[in-house]
Amino acid sequence: MSTKRTPSERQKRLGSELRRMRVAAGMSAEFAAGLLGVDRGKISNMESGVRNINADRLRTLACNCGVRDETYVEALVAMSQPTSGWWERYRGSLPQGMLDIAELESLVTRMRVANTVHIPGLLQTSEHATAIFRVVVPRLPEHEVALRLAHRSERQQVITGEAATPYVAIVHEAALRMQFGGPKVARAQLEHLLTMSERDNVSVLVLPFEHGAFPGAGQNAMYTEGAVPQLDTVQVDTMHGPTFLYAESQLAKYREQFDWLEELALPPASSRDFIRKIANQL
Repeated sequence: MSTKRTPSERQKRLGSELRRMRVAAGMSAEFAAGLLGVDRGKISNMESGVRNINADRLRTLACNCGVRDETYVEALVAMSQPTSGWWERYRGSLPQGMLDIAELESLVTRMRVANTVHIPGLLQTSEHATAIFRVVVPRLPEHEVALRLAHRSERQQVITGEAATPYVAIVHEAALRMQFGGPKVARAQLEHLLTMSERDNVSVLVLPFEHGAFPGAGQNAMYTEGAVPQLDTVQVDTMHGPTFLYAESQLAKYREQFDWLEELALPPASSRDFIRKIANQL
């Protein structure tokens, strides 16, 4: 086991799952420490994501907590393994939350996003993204904008690479009509959105103004499906960075929200016609 000063969101999530199974089994931290042959403080560090847990100890804990779902346990074992993805090149240069999003996207089996004002990040052109990064508060120097653009570009490979992840983007009409960077950039962005919507793994669904009220108005959110349903995650944008949610009640709420949004939105073909009409007006 090794100790890390700043655990990633993946490590925090693993720790949360360890604590959840221990508490559900009515097992004290002291008993868990004796079971695994470690001191009480190390159990706290494991459950906070600061300290790793090896595969054997994880399986021992799960077995003694009465967890019979082997698929879930093996998903946790996979989560406990060290990762070294492309995002590690940005460590120390970009906020931890941006690295956590990239890591999350690389590990999930399906993503659903809902955006009200911005085009979803994985579908943005560099010009559209630049316009957004240049209005961050406090304002970013140009080298910071360039770093974020490079990171955004590498993130996008998760839906354009060989093992492209299924991706559903629910985009409100307001986001389609926002002219970040001006009319020329906005038109190019809509044309790119149309091109991406033709990919087999990408579905773009438009929510028109005329459809009225909808759940989650004003909030940008992403629902990701893990290797097993228990490891689904919701990521919500805030002014202070991304927030990650995974309590069972939170997941149920956002699943219902995304299902409802998909029912309200136009189907893919009609959405493409709608986007094309707006692009032609620019």
